[in-house]
Amino acid sequence: MSEQSARVTSMTGFARSDGGATSTSDDGAATDWSWSWEIRSVNSKGLDLRMRLPSVAERWEQTVRERVSASVNRGSVTVNWSLEKADRATTPELVVNEAFLETVLGLQQKLEDKGLVFPTAPSLDRLLNVRGVLETVERVADTTVIEQLQAPAFADLDTALAALVEARHREGARLETVLLGHLDEIDSLTADAAKVAEAQPVALRKRMEGQLALLLAASPPVSEERLAQELALLATKADVREETDRLSAHVHACRELLTGGGAVGRKLDFLCQELNREANTLCSKAIDLDLTNIGVELKTRIERFREQIQNVE
Repeated sequence: MSEQSARVTSMTGFARSDGGATSTSDDGAATDWSWSWEIRSVNSKGLDLRMRLPSVAERWEQTVRERVSASVNRGSVTVNWSLEKADRATTPELVVNEAFLETVLGLQQKLEDKGLVFPTAPSLDRLLNVRGVLETVERVADTTVIEQLQAPAFADLDTALAALVEARHREGARLETVLLGHLDEIDSLTADAAKVAEAQPVALRKRMEGQLALLLAASPPVSEERLAQELALLATKADVREETDRLSAHVHACRELLTGGGAVGRKLDFLCQELNREANTLCSKAIDLDLTNIGVELKTRIERFREQIQNVE
């Protein structure tokens, strides 16, 4: 994996790891087992872990939780472990119920003692067809089996977790490219806003002249102090340099977070709120249509940026 691809980690990913092992019962019978680990991850405010394990393996829950937490910092993660007998061990074991067979043969002897005559002795195949004489025994996973499967099963869990981290890094690399593209657009619009704002003094002068005419024509006349306050307020409101400077600073901070790597999703979300706040203020201060349009476009780009960072760890 390249250095760049590992800088941003997405919370979205999927991984699967298959494996198997043989368990031995107390009577020496061997049973082959196969299993599959599936891990899915989507975005979440924190680390939300859900597990689906067979009831006999519920004792593994804490260990599985610790291993997932060591690999994943954030996201809604679902871990599923399915266990079944391997194909070559699916034939059930046939067992003769000897006690029941003796009962059947004993019944024949009782009937003969009462004078009932059987033309021929019962054959083995007929006896085996009597319901209850021949039984099938399915070997199921129990505590002993789970203990024998734990080491190889956890090794496959680690394999699945490594694959999940790799998948989240790959998605993160794609996400980083998209996010940096959005930041470029926000930065460009901020520069356009600063450029348009330079032309605002002309519009501001015309607006001040109109405001001044209204104030001077007011009845009763407005005091000089009030007049100075109104003009100062109008001039301050029209100055958007502070907003454009802050927008540029926030864009720079976002770029540093993205290229610095690590779990930066929450920090990016906070900076996105600050970007949106400055864009709103810029729109409220705009005194011409061009700057208003740029402010609206800025808010649109910032919203797209915000939607994408919801997937960043």
